Amino acid sequence: MKAAPGDWLMIEGTHLSDRKRHGLILEVHGPDGSPPYLVRWDDTETETLVIPSTGAHILTPEQMKQTHSN
Repeated sequence: MKAAPGDWLMIEGTHLSDRKRHGLILEVHGPDGSPPYLVRWDDTETETLVIPSTGAHILTPEQMKQTHSN
């Protein structure tokens, strides 16, 4: 997984009861865009250091706009 500051981390979840979350990537701490990422979550405005796992993917700002405009 590769990201840059300004991209969005999307967590889809692996179970039906899991809620979807998305957060803005503020900092990339791994080499060449790899995790961990400092993320500000949209639903809580909290910032956490995240190492994404199953059910996670990255969207560019342009992709995020397209997703939320549909």
